[in-house]
Amino acid sequence: MTTNASGARRAVKAVIPAAGLATRFLPATKAVPKELLPVVDRPVLQYIVEEAAAAGITDVLLVTGRGKTSMVDHFDRRPDVEARLEEKGDLERLAEVRRTSELANIYTCRQGEPLGLGHAVGVAASHIGGEPFAVLLGDEFCDVDEPLLPSMLDLQAQTGGIVLAFVEVDPSETSRYGIASIETTDTEDVVKVTGLVEKPSPAEAPSNLAVLGRYVLPATIFDAIADTKPGSGGEIQLTDAMAALLADGTPVHGIVYRGHRYDTGMPLGYLQAVVQLAVKRPDLGEEFRRWLGEFVGGGKG
Repeated sequence: MTTNASGARRAVKAVIPAAGLATRFLPATKAVPKELLPVVDRPVLQYIVEEAAAAGITDVLLVTGRGKTSMVDHFDRRPDVEARLEEKGDLERLAEVRRTSELANIYTCRQGEPLGLGHAVGVAASHIGGEPFAVLLGDEFCDVDEPLLPSMLDLQAQTGGIVLAFVEVDPSETSRYGIASIETTDTEDVVKVTGLVEKPSPAEAPSNLAVLGRYVLPATIFDAIADTKPGSGGEIQLTDAMAALLADGTPVHGIVYRGHRYDTGMPLGYLQAVVQLAVKRPDLGEEFRRWLGEFVGGGKG
C-alpha cells in the first residue's frame, strides 16, 4: 500500500469486471472476448491495464466468465514468440510483447453467473481484503496524456470514502446515464455527491454529470453489496450498494473529467476509438490520415 503526500493509504489494487457476453459485438465475440478486440494493435483490455499501471496500480484482478481465459493468457510470457522476434532482430516488437507481462500482477476469479456489476465486484472481496481499491469497467479508457485515475486515488486516500468520475453530457442525453446530484467544493472539478439517479429524464435530472466507468471504493463496499437485494433483472447493482453507504454517512465525492475518453462498449464508439488512436500513431498516423481524408472526400480509398 502506497501513501500520498499526506501519508494516507492509497489503493494499489484494481478490479476489472469482464464476465459479460458482449452481445452487441456478436458474432465477433462468440469466441473472442470483447475485451480482447484490437484497437489498432493492442486489445482494449491492455489499454485499461496500462491506465491502471500508470496510476500506480500493481495488482489487477480480472473478474471473468466462461470462455474468457484468453484474457489472462494475453498477459503471460510467450518465450516462443519472444525467441522468434529476437532471432529476426525485431527488438521493438519484442519489447512490446514483453511489456504486457510486466505491467502489473494479473490475477483472475470467476463470476459464475452475470448477476450485475455489484455482484461482479463482490466476488473480488477475498482478493482485495480490507484495503481501498479501484474498479475499472472493461470497455472504456482515458487518454494516456490526460489521466484521471491518479487524482481519483489521491482523493480517496484523503477522504476514505467513495470517489466517482463524471463527464458533462448534454442535458437532453441524461436518460442514457446514471446522473449525480452534487454540491460544489472549494476544489475545481471536485464535487460532493449527495445522490445518484439512474437514467432520469431531462426534466428530472439533478445535473448533467454522468457517471463514468471508474470507481475508487473503500472495502466497506463488500458488506454493502452483501446486503443489497437484487433489482430489475435479478441483478445486484453497485449503485444500490454505494447509495446504502452514502445513506450511512460514507463520504462520496466525484471528479469531473475534462480529458478524452474512449468508449468501446458500442460498435460506433469502438470504431471511433480505432480511428482516433490510429491517427495519433507516429508509425501510421500520417499515411492513415491522408487515406482517411481521401476516403471521406469521395476518393477511391
